[in-house]
Amino acid sequence: MTTDIDTASAPAPGTARPGGGVALRRYLTALRTPRGAIGAGLLGLLALLSVLAPVLFPGGYDAQSGNALAGASGSHWMGTDELGRDVLVRTVYGLRTDLSLLLTAVPASAVIGTLMGLAGVISRWLGSGVQRLLDVILGFPGMVLGMCVVLVIGTGWQALFTAILIIGLPLFGRQARAGLQVEQEREYVLAAQVLGVKRRTVLIRHVLPNIVDPVLVNAAVYMVVAIFIEAGLSIVGLGIQPPIPSLGAMLNTGARYIEVHPAYVMGPGLVLLLLTLSFTLLSNALNKAVLHR
Repeated sequence: MTTDIDTASAPAPGTARPGGGVALRRYLTALRTPRGAIGAGLLGLLALLSVLAPVLFPGGYDAQSGNALAGASGSHWMGTDELGRDVLVRTVYGLRTDLSLLLTAVPASAVIGTLMGLAGVISRWLGSGVQRLLDVILGFPGMVLGMCVVLVIGTGWQALFTAILIIGLPLFGRQARAGLQVEQEREYVLAAQVLGVKRRTVLIRHVLPNIVDPVLVNAAVYMVVAIFIEAGLSIVGLGIQPPIPSLGAMLNTGARYIEVHPAYVMGPGLVLLLLTLSFTLLSNALNKAVLHR
């Protein structure tokens, strides 16, 4: 899978990283841009809606009525599905499911992938071995690898979590290794090594501060990729299984009734589009403010 993540790069040699306060101001500046503000606001609204789902819809996502595939009405704004369940309620709970995946699997992939990329600090042999493993993972198309993971583990939330985590490892691992190689060639790192400074100290003081920004930007971009992984696997029936809703699973089921009940697909599709748009705008704002300032 090829994404814009590969284009993010570490700072040029000789470029010093500012302190934590300056870095925080850069992130806040990114959020104040039009793209950043719209993306953060949209994501915040979607996240708030998903968090408040049990409060807004105390009946839950599986409450059935006797009116199946009904059109929009005052009691069911998006109509009902084939079992008489409210489409709007299930869409909101589906958003909740998707966000729970994105906000756990992507950070886990970023942390583990970055640590794998930094394995060269321990030994060159280990670093090379880890990179070969990441190259093998990268050699598989993302959706094909995701299908293999799901078929081995079984369908469900845990399988999607694992698939998203594994698919993202090369993206973060290669970025971390690139930052490590740049840092190891700098004069002050070489001087520290000559003076006997521990590798752990070099890693914490010089390497990590220089790869944090690209990792965060890459994570925002990978959120978009993860959305399509969930949706793609769920659409072919390998994702979240009934009765638990997800946006991809609702698209899969709703496609069968699109001619008689278009809102069944349009609701989840619109929310999926807004979720993708929010992360896209945020990643663009962060990339411009943090990496290309």
